[in-house]
Amino acid sequence: MDGTGSVHIIDDDEAIRDALSTLLEQAGLIPIAHASAASFLEDVGNGDCGCVITDVRMPGTTGIDLLHRMAEIDRVLPVIIITGHSDVPLAVEALKSGAFDFIEKPFDGDQIVERVLAALDMREKARRSEQTRADAASRIAALTHREHDVLEGLIAGHANKVIAHNLGISPRTVEIYRANVMHKLKVSSLSELVRLTFVAEGLLHTDAPTTAD
Repeated sequence: MDGTGSVHIIDDDEAIRDALSTLLEQAGLIPIAHASAASFLEDVGNGDCGCVITDVRMPGTTGIDLLHRMAEIDRVLPVIIITGHSDVPLAVEALKSGAFDFIEKPFDGDQIVERVLAALDMREKARRSEQTRADAASRIAALTHREHDVLEGLIAGHANKVIAHNLGISPRTVEIYRANVMHKLKVSSLSELVRLTFVAEGLLHTDAPTTAD
């Protein structure tokens, strides 16, 4: 985790906002406080957002409501819920709704910092994963129509002769297209080609190895 991203604190209690802001600043992080979820939602598109800490019970938009909104805006943004002991069932509901974690009041400062760092680390990994997927998809999109046809045949596990028959071209022409596909996609083996295609389609986690074991 490289510390990229701001930590947005959402709570209608000013004392809680101030305490969390001070705690995170001391840990070298960048807190941005909001008195309501509505205020945060107005600001969320104006800069880099690493993670969110929010109270589960607030006037207007609650922490649960916010989770549902964030699923539409940024599905990989980690949200940490702050809850009182009596609100644990709500916190469990929050986890089911996509919250990264929940922490009970009165909270421990070290625990807050540890969970925020974990959330920021997850956020950064998600960004790298999405960038890798986008790069792979961009490379595949640059293939010609016929190269796409050959790629689909290769991914289906067909031999060059079968691809040639299906496309009505010679096996030698398939070999040429295959070489072009491998060059454009910057891969050196069929296993890398398959993995890259699956990454582009979101079917393979980008932390997986890109070459055969």
